[in-house]
Amino acid sequence: MSDVRSGLAAVLAAAERASPVRSVDVVAAYLAERFAAADTSFLLVDLVGRELVRLDGTALHGADADRVDLAGSVYERVLHSQEPFHDQGRVIVPVTHRGDAIGLLETTVPGPDVLRQVGEMAHALAYLIVTDRRFTDLYEWGERTTHVSLAAEIQHQLLPPAPSCEAPEFTLACALVPADDVGGDTYDYALDHGTLNLSITDAVGHDVQSGLVATLLMGALRGARRANRPLADQAAEADRAVLHHAKIPYATGQLFRIELAGGRTEAVNAGHPLPLLLRGGHVREVPLHRDTPFGTGLQDKPHEVQVVDLRPGDRLFLLTDGMLEREAASVDLRGLARETAGLHPRAVAQALTRAVVDAADGHPKDDACVICLDWEG
Repeated sequence: MSDVRSGLAAVLAAAERASPVRSVDVVAAYLAERFAAADTSFLLVDLVGRELVRLDGTALHGADADRVDLAGSVYERVLHSQEPFHDQGRVIVPVTHRGDAIGLLETTVPGPDVLRQVGEMAHALAYLIVTDRRFTDLYEWGERTTHVSLAAEIQHQLLPPAPSCEAPEFTLACALVPADDVGGDTYDYALDHGTLNLSITDAVGHDVQSGLVATLLMGALRGARRANRPLADQAAEADRAVLHHAKIPYATGQLFRIELAGGRTEAVNAGHPLPLLLRGGHVREVPLHRDTPFGTGLQDKPHEVQVVDLRPGDRLFLLTDGMLEREAASVDLRGLARETAGLHPRAVAQALTRAVVDAADGHPKDDACVICLDWEG
């Protein structure tokens, strides 16, 4: 254990002295010196979750980075299971931070007796990448395997930095696949000492205008949340922001506030599709009353704050209409939710959005967004 700790300290110290774009090189150099490892690289999951982009010392800034299909590969297996892979010296280990599966570390080592040490280096690399993202576009570049429009760029920047999070009380994962003509879906979450806050929104329209509406929504919701305002006030701020500042004032949304100690759950539903709940092998809709969407000016009283029955062992799905309508209507989401009951929410969110994209032959007409929450209590 002392060797592992000294190795972590050495890597972190070396990374602190190096450029923020050289953390993968620092880890590779340590593994080479300490364990005679070779061909070390970091594989980053792209924005749509279909490919991995290999980042190493020769492909940090070029357009010729190696791409690897994720579906059905050993890489996908390691990402989903979070278990290392070792075969004839080849090692693949997950690079994960607080449940956020950032990517994979791949290397070649002389023998299997250093798997634990390589895993510790991957853990250190996860912390380094989370820190480095503040200073460089390197990882943002790596995620972009296709052209990103202005609308998609706006949408992406609105999302929280990590699509997954784990804590003793819960595990959650989010996924968003933008349409060819971006539709303005967003998700958000935030954890504080006593509560978990969730939101999912869908701005009307497509392209840049929907991105601007989504920006207003997220700014209002985050501002009220960070001021520790109750859920009703968060909804009121979102309603006012869209009504007074958006050229196309219309957006649906759902807000959840879950008390970590006890699980009391409040929800606001502003004209949004009903959530799904998986409990005891059965999937049903959560019967929330639907108030009017944000920004219509038709809500003559505050949005209703409703209490949701959430129990330990439940799996909750928040969805936008892109997961339910048009081509997505052919997908049996409830059946898929039951079939994936034993998987981690990360894998479930990816499975649901992938099914919707496949139903649209790879070109969905609307954004598809899902939050999958496992509540442990």
